[in-house]
Amino acid sequence: MDFDFAGPHSGPMETFETLVRAEFAPKNTYLNTASLGLLPARAVTALRTAVEAAAAGRPTDMFADVEAARASFARLTGVPGRRVAAGASVAVYSGLIAASLPEGAEVLTAEGDFSSVVNPFHLRGDLKVRTVPLEGLAEAVRPGTALVAVSAAQSADGRIADLSALRAAAREHGTRTYVDASQAAGWLDLDADAHDYVAAVAFKWLLCPRGVAFLVVPGDLGGLHPLFAGWVAGERPWDSCYGPVGELAHSARRFDESPALFSYAGGRRSLELVEELGVAAVRAHDLALADRFRAGLRRLGHEPVPAPGSPIVSVPGLGDRQGELSAAGIELSARAGNLRAAFHLYNTEADVDRLLDVLAG
Repeated sequence: MDFDFAGPHSGPMETFETLVRAEFAPKNTYLNTASLGLLPARAVTALRTAVEAAAAGRPTDMFADVEAARASFARLTGVPGRRVAAGASVAVYSGLIAASLPEGAEVLTAEGDFSSVVNPFHLRGDLKVRTVPLEGLAEAVRPGTALVAVSAAQSADGRIADLSALRAAAREHGTRTYVDASQAAGWLDLDADAHDYVAAVAFKWLLCPRGVAFLVVPGDLGGLHPLFAGWVAGERPWDSCYGPVGELAHSARRFDESPALFSYAGGRRSLELVEELGVAAVRAHDLALADRFRAGLRRLGHEPVPAPGSPIVSVPGLGDRQGELSAAGIELSARAGNLRAAFHLYNTEADVDRLLDVLAG
């Protein structure tokens, strides 16, 4: 597919376009980043190099890739690197946070939120899990609410949580907040320092291979107990390989999972690209395309789920057309009965118009 960035551009926009053209060459109309982001060329090269080096018996230092990726994610979310743990799964980190709560603690969640965010709290069995509509989450925080767990952007339809209102309500009642940024990190201006815990997988909007995920914890480590700590959680990992770990890392690294090293070899380069492009530029690009699609839908007589400021557009009544669209070379998802399109930096106005043309046919 040819890239067609419409309109006159100069300066920073030219740099944005040049980088995108150099890194991505999708062969179809790919509008499914909310499921899986495309890998940039530099990540593919890094993965190939790491695999070939390992096959040749001369493996690269992929632990250095983990540390570089950790530092990059920390910069993207506005926290020191020592507050970031590296792992592979949001569900694992949700479970870690769930395990830290006392028996009977109240956890507030949003209706229909992603399972990896909420399920570990239900599985505890001795917590009081209360669920309310996303739009009423901040107002539902009350004295005695121990934790609010919510996705920054909803996977099913792109609705964005009012994180500022949530944080204000949490501070008023002494409540901790846990934000899953899997559908937001990479395009949303996210201040992880405003929350107690922030987790994210990086294979969506951050364009990493599967197997890369992060957890941001408070400077005091948030009262979490490193239940799954292995040798990589030691202050000196290579001296922590046998027997009980004598000294856990003094930083969030004590919550590291043993990393999927090949994934991090590629993920390091993906995160570097997001930093080079800049989240603000990515956000402006993504939202312009999403708004173009929303306007086109309305001309066709379809009303998307209200999700202002989100690059995820969910359309009721069209979920059953996902297979037809895929056959036409347009990749997106059906979620919760709706058709879900997700627009990211490698998409163009031509992609939006092609989707609208097929829907109109």
